[in-house]
Amino acid sequence: MTEALAAKLKTLPTAPGVYFHKDASGEIIYVGKAAVLRNRVRQYFQKSRSRDPKTDALVQEIFDTDWMVVESELEALFLEAEMVRRYMPRFNILLRDDKSVSYIRIDYNSDFPTVGTTRRPLDDGARYFGPYLSVGSVRAALKVLRRIFPYATRQVPGQKRATLHYHLGLDPGLEEHKTSLEAYRANLRRLMAVIEGKRTNVERDIEKDMQKAAKVQDFEQAAKLRNQLFALQHLAKHIIFSDKEFLDISKDHALSELVELLRLGDFPRRIEGYDISHMQGTNVVASMVVFVNGASDKAEYRKFKTLREHNNDFYNMNETIRRRLSEKNVKAWGKPSLVLIDGGKGQLDAAIQARDAAGQQAIPFIGLAKREEQIVIQNDKSGVELNEPMLQKLGGFVSHSADFTLVNLPHNTNVVKLLQRVRDESHRFAVSYHSVLKVKQQTASHLEDIPGIGPATRKKLIRVFGSLRGVQAASEQEIAAVIGEVKAKAVQAGTQK
Repeated sequence: MTEALAAKLKTLPTAPGVYFHKDASGEIIYVGKAAVLRNRVRQYFQKSRSRDPKTDALVQEIFDTDWMVVESELEALFLEAEMVRRYMPRFNILLRDDKSVSYIRIDYNSDFPTVGTTRRPLDDGARYFGPYLSVGSVRAALKVLRRIFPYATRQVPGQKRATLHYHLGLDPGLEEHKTSLEAYRANLRRLMAVIEGKRTNVERDIEKDMQKAAKVQDFEQAAKLRNQLFALQHLAKHIIFSDKEFLDISKDHALSELVELLRLGDFPRRIEGYDISHMQGTNVVASMVVFVNGASDKAEYRKFKTLREHNNDFYNMNETIRRRLSEKNVKAWGKPSLVLIDGGKGQLDAAIQARDAAGQQAIPFIGLAKREEQIVIQNDKSGVELNEPMLQKLGGFVSHSADFTLVNLPHNTNVVKLLQRVRDESHRFAVSYHSVLKVKQQTASHLEDIPGIGPATRKKLIRVFGSLRGVQAASEQEIAAVIGEVKAKAVQAGTQK
């Protein structure tokens, strides 16, 4: 351990946070979380017989350490997961031993919504949050949150009476209609908002509802809301999810380098990434992913189905940005601080044309070209200014043309890893939406060939049985219960060909 690192470790805070171990080249080789940063980080440099060879190898390479202070242990859990996905540090991958991550699953739209954890998210209509690297920590947090926002964990077939959990204040009691489905879903919306890092907004809403209840002299409801508010405020002292409003983003190395490299006026608090996906101009979709303070905010993700089926990515990108920056959507979603386009010169130019047509020239737009991972800047139009000294400091170089500047940086720099993370997420989200539409179209086209089966009937069949395979597996009697006997015979004959 160097003298400089030893001196730095003496300044470690006692707060929870995330720490970054770096090697001599400055590359982040491990990201970890801690309830008390001072205690956890110092442990790496204490002699211990219980350390395994992998950890010893990590310690041998640590040249420097940085950290970010957060509000709580579980916020550190969220931030750790995001930073590992961004930087992909080699020792995190080595030390994980292929352990799977976990997600929170909330089946919000069902007639009996449940909350739980899972290792693998599915395209089943439920809402997923994560991934998180520690399922134990997530379950501990949900256990605390359940006392504030009671929820069901499963539906017992044939259960008619409220469970013991209802009497303990942990379950809504849907079995005996102790709580209406509408009220339960409102409660789940607040739970999801806390998970998404919007605790202060939830506290404000509960306080307003409490005052309204008191005003109409519904003192029982007012007392219930008061207790919920106090519990939520106390929750912030020891365990909470990702309250992004408390995150000191000036400590985020990638964001700091990005601001300096592109001479941005301020830290880009809301970065939006866009990508297009289609197959030869069919099922054309676009994705919008959102990173708030450098961390993905899946609640803000949006997807677009283009108005025209067009095998032209420039046109498709132009339409997407035009719709995103419409007056209606700007009012509903706000404005991005920085936009990243997945693509090169053509896609970026099309996006900037749409931005300018919407009168939003102040929003910076850049691209990330896939082949060489080049940052694409349109001269005098992107809204950024390249900092040449910072570029040299990062070990990069540029190539110029009349209209564009291509910035080449080493792929292990923090800036590139951040932009890759946004770009890869926008690509994943676009491809997943395209795949869903493609499967639906294949299913619909098969059913369209059956005489007498119209759009409304097809929609009803897919809603009830889930897919074409589900329709094929169903008996004629089951199908008849949904669409009638005559149509059921036609469907059976048509799907069994």
